[in-house]
This record gives sequence, structure tokens and C-alpha cells, in this order.
Amino acid sequence: MIKPKKPEEIEVLIEGGKRHAFILSELGKMVTSGLSTETLETRARELLEENGDEGAFLNYTPKGSKRPYPAVLNVSINNEIVHGIPNENPKILNEGDIVSIDLGVLHGGLITDSAITVPVGKISERDAKMLKHCEEALYKGIKQAKPGNRVGDISFAIEAFVRPLGYGIPEGLAGHGVGYKVHEEPFVPNEGVKGKGEVLVPGMVLAIEPMITQGGSKIVLDKDGYTYKTGDGSKAAHFEHTIVITDGDPLILTK
Repeated sequence: MIKPKKPEEIEVLIEGGKRHAFILSELGKMVTSGLSTETLETRARELLEENGDEGAFLNYTPKGSKRPYPAVLNVSINNEIVHGIPNENPKILNEGDIVSIDLGVLHGGLITDSAITVPVGKISERDAKMLKHCEEALYKGIKQAKPGNRVGDISFAIEAFVRPLGYGIPEGLAGHGVGYKVHEEPFVPNEGVKGKGEVLVPGMVLAIEPMITQGGSKIVLDKDGYTYKTGDGSKAAHFEHTIVITDGDPLILTK
């Protein structure tokens, strides 16, 4: 059941979102050639601890997973779409890579979720355009997060923007409700039909997260049980914000 958050809970989420945005910004600034994904994980834990907060992903076990997630970050490189594990078999970032950093923050008992994809040094023009377009798609979706609209309006706006640009939309990976848990109802796909899905009402908190590829929609799950990759080896991008449905325009918590 979808449960809108109370005004006092939204105030907690607003503060958590500010802290969240700061941490992601600091991690993004660290990205450079030669950096280990484990270094990003270590710094994320330090920043969370400094604020007295926790990583919402650490020890979280999604439905269908065989073991708890072992990190506070998802760090996904190039053809990895989401859920890359940074501290098991750490990877070194190389010039020309693109890297998605996804973080969940537990502040005051409530969770926000946000992700950015950043370049490692100088990247190709094609990759730079994909990052720009993926972030633009996020804001296209957010613009539709208004009371009286439906989840399908968010999904359609994202799809209608990225499909004509030639991008693939990874099948089965989507946004979601968030707040009390990492994943709550409703499911917020990155493709859909206008006017379909749950009605958006004030107090609903959503993690909207377009993911796009330079190839097709097929995905494969790595042997680590968490990392989703493109089926054709093409590169992918991922941007995400947690937003609150209000009486007017949506409030972006993690900006």
C-alpha cells in the first residue's frame, strides 16, 4: 500500500536530502583516473558518520537476493548500469570511463535515494551527450510529478525524451517509492503510457531514476548477484533524485 508521508516526516526527509546531496557532490568531485572504487566507499562511510547518518543500502537484502548488500554505495562503471559493488574486488577508474555513484541515506529513520553519473577525466563526445541526456530525462520525469497526474505520466515523459535520441531503456530497472524503506510502492518505470498507473497525491515520496544505454534494453546480472550490466556491452548512464509530491510543483529533496 502506498502511504504518503506526514508533514513532520517530510521535514526530516528535507534535512536528510540536503546531507545526501552534499555527500554525493563530494564523492563526484573525487572521481579521477587511478581512483579505486573502494576509496569512494570509504569516503562515503566517513561522510555519513560525520553527520550521524547511515547508509541505507548497507546490509539491505532486496527481494530475490541471496545475501545482504555489502556496501553503502553502488558504483557502476561503463557497461554496468546499477548496483556495482565498490568494495568487493575493487576497480580502478581509468581516463575516459563514466561512473555512476548511487547512495541511499538513512537520516532520522527515513531514507532518501539519489545517483549521479560522472566522467573520469576527458570522455568521448558521445558519452558526454548521454550523460547530459540522461540527466535531462530525469527532469522531464520530475516535471510530471504533480498531484492528479499518474505514475505513467512520469514514465511516458522519460521514454518520449530518450527513445527518439536513440537510447535503450534497460528492461525491469525502474524508480520506486522511498522513505520508510529503500524500495516502496509505487513502481516508477522509465517507459509507460500517459494516464496509467497510480494517481499522484501530496505527500508521496518517489525516487525517480532514468537509466539509459547506448545499445539495447537487454540486461544481465553479474555473478556477484547485484551488478546489472548491459546485455550488449554498451555503456549506460543513471541519474536519480528523491522528490516529494506537493500541492504544486514537486520538491526535489536531493538536489
